[in-house]
Amino acid sequence: MKRKEFLRNSGLMIASLGLGGGFQQVKATQQSTTYQPQDANSFPLYDLHVHTSQSQTQEQIVEKAKVNGIEMYGLMQNVAPWGIRTDEDLKKHYESVKNFPGFIALQPVYIGWSKNLSKETIDKFDYVLMDPQWIPNMNKYGDQGEVWDHNCYVPDEEAFMERNMEFYLEVINNPEPLDIFGWPLYLPPSIARDYYRLWTKERMEMIIEAAAKRGVAFEINDLARTPHAEFILMAKKAGCKFTFGSDTRDHRTFRLDYCKEVANLCGLTRDDFYIPTRKERR
Repeated sequence: MKRKEFLRNSGLMIASLGLGGGFQQVKATQQSTTYQPQDANSFPLYDLHVHTSQSQTQEQIVEKAKVNGIEMYGLMQNVAPWGIRTDEDLKKHYESVKNFPGFIALQPVYIGWSKNLSKETIDKFDYVLMDPQWIPNMNKYGDQGEVWDHNCYVPDEEAFMERNMEFYLEVINNPEPLDIFGWPLYLPPSIARDYYRLWTKERMEMIIEAAAKRGVAFEINDLARTPHAEFILMAKKAGCKFTFGSDTRDHRTFRLDYCKEVANLCGLTRDDFYIPTRKERR
């Protein structure tokens, strides 16, 4: 048997597209209902996770949105040791973005981020996104886990997943402001090969239940190509909303290829998406 035929028969070709078990779930859904995938005009073409950088200014983001036909977009700033740390920092940042024509948002990286910031200033921003990529006490060595980094050290997969799940729920259930849960289901590169085995249905259900209870939307992240279709369909059934995010700082901003692909596959429509309210700027 040729290698391509083996991959096709084993289903690994589907997994390599980043859709995995979700594709099988979609097929089952189609067989049991009159569901048909939607075209791209059925859901909002928007990007709520964009950053400025040395290679991308606010003005360039606005121009790129026009060129790419993006309806709405949101400018993020990290509340982090390398970003906003004090209320003075936050006020200064607000002044620098208050005339931005899109949404303005905050992306904290640790729990307890709001303690040094005034509620009055936080409330001037349109939404808050947080992801679980910066895990304290991630492994038996007490490492601060930077999950996106290829150097993220995972000595024990199951122990990591237990701590990962704890932190997911801490982020979602934390009483600080939170509208969007970013990068759902992303795993460190060292264990990403076991993605479909480690993300069990039970684990996904726990995350979805917590987000649905609090009314937190899930980001479909174009850069990370997460989450997969199975998770999206489960979250949709639970009444959760979604967002698109490129999480980019350069020429890749607004591409959204994976976002559009998986939203189309899962039959998402505008009603399935969280749309922030743009607050009065003053």
